Formats: sequence, C-alpha cells, structure tokens
Amino acid sequence: MEPPDVRDGLTRLERVVIVELARLERERPGKGVPIVQLYGRVREHLDVSIDEVHAVVGRLARR
Repeated sequence: MEPPDVRDGLTRLERVVIVELARLERERPGKGVPIVQLYGRVREHLDVSIDEVHAVVGRLARR
C-alpha cells in the first residue's frame, strides 16, 4: 500500500473508493451500494483485491 498523501492523509486507493462510492450512491438514490459493484468500479482504476477494498471501506466508515 502506498503512503498517505500529505495534503489530506488519504492513499490513492482510499481516494478512488470515496469517489466511486459517491458516484454509485448518486446512481442508486435511496439504495445501498453492493461492495462487489464498488469493487468493480475501483478495479477500473487500480489493481487491488476485494479484501483490500473491503478493508478501506471499513476504515473509512470508522472515521
């Protein structure tokens, strides 16, 4: 995993997860976003495992 960016403390993976999650939430108003769908969107940007995406979602949810 890459080090956090000094400007906001987020890694590239965390930033991509946030952006794609926001896009999916706009596309699916009032519905939850399936982790598999989020993972597919993140994979378009980065080569990561579903476990890594799940871990990032968990960390961001605790912030």
